[in-house]
Amino acid sequence: MAQPPDISETFLREVDENLRRDRARDFAKKYGSWVISAVVLFIAASGGFIYWQQVKQQRSEHQVEQLAEVFKTIGTGDTAKASKQLDDLSQSGSKGVRATALFTRAAVAIQQNDVKLAIARYRELAGDSGLPKPYRDAALIRQTALEFDQIQPQEVVARLQPLAQPGNSWFGTAGEMTAMALIKQGKKNDAGHLFAAIAKDPSVPPSLRSRSVQIAGTLGVDASAAIAAPAQ
Repeated sequence: MAQPPDISETFLREVDENLRRDRARDFAKKYGSWVISAVVLFIAASGGFIYWQQVKQQRSEHQVEQLAEVFKTIGTGDTAKASKQLDDLSQSGSKGVRATALFTRAAVAIQQNDVKLAIARYRELAGDSGLPKPYRDAALIRQTALEFDQIQPQEVVARLQPLAQPGNSWFGTAGEMTAMALIKQGKKNDAGHLFAAIAKDPSVPPSLRSRSVQIAGTLGVDASAAIAAPAQ
């Protein structure tokens, strides 16, 4: 015969359920509006973030189209109009658009014989830590090439030291400018060995390797064997 349920257990379970129900009701009364507001704000923020990402993407795509139009404008010879457009695009939040605009603006400035402005644009690029390193390195090379005769040789050496290393993609160009700066400092032996290292590097363009052999020879360093054999 089945045992009747324990009245005390049944009573306690009902009390516990009622208590939890009362707590939930009281919490809803006290904090319900805040919870609803928080949920609404979260949904709004999430939606706003997604929308902003879409806006940024659309804006970036539009700016890329604007860059294409700028290149067409440059092709027509209207550098004044192109300069204004490039100045606007150089404020872009897109790193790629910004870097391209600044590089192009510097190139247009050189075409306009405004070397000072070109140097300023390259300096701005080289010093922008928000841009990828390849952009900054390329800008530093261009800036230094334009400033080479205006700054002290030791500054050239110090500035290009990280790039004037075998294995670096800018070794040829940075190494050549560094070696020329060393010659200005009277360090011909160091310069000769650096030119020899450039001549031995198969990743360096053949014309630069050949020139490096010749200059190294005039500095008393024989690097002819480096260029005699074909690059591997």
